[in-house]
Amino acid sequence: MKKIEIKRIIIVLSIFIFFIASPLFSESVYSLDLKTDIALLSISAAMFVPVLFISPDPDSTISKDEINFLDRQFIYPYNKTLDTISTVAVGTTIALPMLPVFQNIKDLNILGTYGIMYIEAFLLTTAVRDIFKLSVSRNRPYTYEGDIPSGKKDDYYKSFFSGHTCYAFLGATFFATTFSKDYPDSKWKTPLIISGYTVATTVGALRIASGSHFVTDVLAGAFVGSFYGWFIPNLHIKSNNKDSSVLVTPVGNSLLFSISY
Repeated sequence: MKKIEIKRIIIVLSIFIFFIASPLFSESVYSLDLKTDIALLSISAAMFVPVLFISPDPDSTISKDEINFLDRQFIYPYNKTLDTISTVAVGTTIALPMLPVFQNIKDLNILGTYGIMYIEAFLLTTAVRDIFKLSVSRNRPYTYEGDIPSGKKDDYYKSFFSGHTCYAFLGATFFATTFSKDYPDSKWKTPLIISGYTVATTVGALRIASGSHFVTDVLAGAFVGSFYGWFIPNLHIKSNNKDSSVLVTPVGNSLLFSISY
């Protein structure tokens, strides 16, 4: 599936979930806010516009001397196996943030609030990632160690920053932030949070070892993902929200939407 198709699906899902979502279960510290969420979804959608007009300029110069000292110490040839493992590992961290809603999966209120927050964070992260990848046009490490692998002809110059690492730390941080707030006394809090960051760190290491990214690519990706994983949930803490909200109430065979300000 092409990236543009994935983005369209995400945007459609975000709009759909927004209109079926209502405030989270009463014991949660998070809730949706009409003005805040419309603004975040609008901003995230607008951030994809520049991507349509950015023309990447692949760097044809291949010289290790131009690489900074830190990155130059960790340059490896392409390893498809490690590349694949890192992709599978990312799926684990991406799914982690929705773990708290599994016990109430039939409750649209819970699913909606967590879903909207995560989609907002995911969209913003993706937009920033795409802008940097197309603007910076940095060759991947494996281009310095041999020929460009088959199937990578349109991807070899998108090294900065690491999308895999970015999504891994987005999931780990989003989970750590929300789980700590909603379940501060859970005996699973520390083990799960440590596990999430362990997987995320492993993803970053695998991206380097597979020859797909430099150390600075991974560090930048970890920072961006962690920022949005922390920032978006904190915008939705009830004490920081205004009084506007969206409420969905089942009425017969239909749904009644209520908007309060």
